Amino acid sequence: MIYPSYEYESALKSKGFDYICGVDEVGRGTLAGPVMSAAVIIPSEPPKEYAPFIRDSKTLSKQKRINVFDYLSDWSICFSTGSASPQEIDNFGIVEATKMSMRRAVNDLNIKPDYLLIDALSIELLDIPEISIIKGDSLSYSIAAASIIAKVTRDRYMETELHVDYPAYDFANNKGYGTKSHLEALKSFGPSPVHRYTFRPVKLSE
Repeated sequence: MIYPSYEYESALKSKGFDYICGVDEVGRGTLAGPVMSAAVIIPSEPPKEYAPFIRDSKTLSKQKRINVFDYLSDWSICFSTGSASPQEIDNFGIVEATKMSMRRAVNDLNIKPDYLLIDALSIELLDIPEISIIKGDSLSYSIAAASIIAKVTRDRYMETELHVDYPAYDFANNKGYGTKSHLEALKSFGPSPVHRYTFRPVKLSE
């Protein structure tokens, strides 16, 4: 397993950038629900007891993600989330909608970042310099922290609000991904208002 480091952040701080913000998303490949992004500014390299667990959110158990999320909520300088709706995904495409969610997360921070470290994408906020890093959640602590915040926030939204509103699709368990039971529910009930109608499995169920 590849673990993140603080190398990108340290290099930027040595050049005078103080507030370095990690940005990542979750939910690009789901059939329902929003794409969710997080932006987070961490104060330093994580302490040894938490450093091994600030990594790509997909490599952590649900409970470990929640524990690390709670720690990051207290330890980070600031963080925020942003989302793009299923309707925006259908209207603008998943890539542009993902960028929209990232911009919203960054713009909602209490402190304006000096530099952005972004997983895979460029969001082109012209007044903030950025670096796009492929597999950034495996290379940068800031991006890894953002991946955890985005994942826990989106999971909670799917488990509570959308599952309560549309229980037939079992969003509490599948989080909108195309599991067997989700696809069967689509065949039985058709798509809900929170499905992405431009995604092929949803199109086929109409």
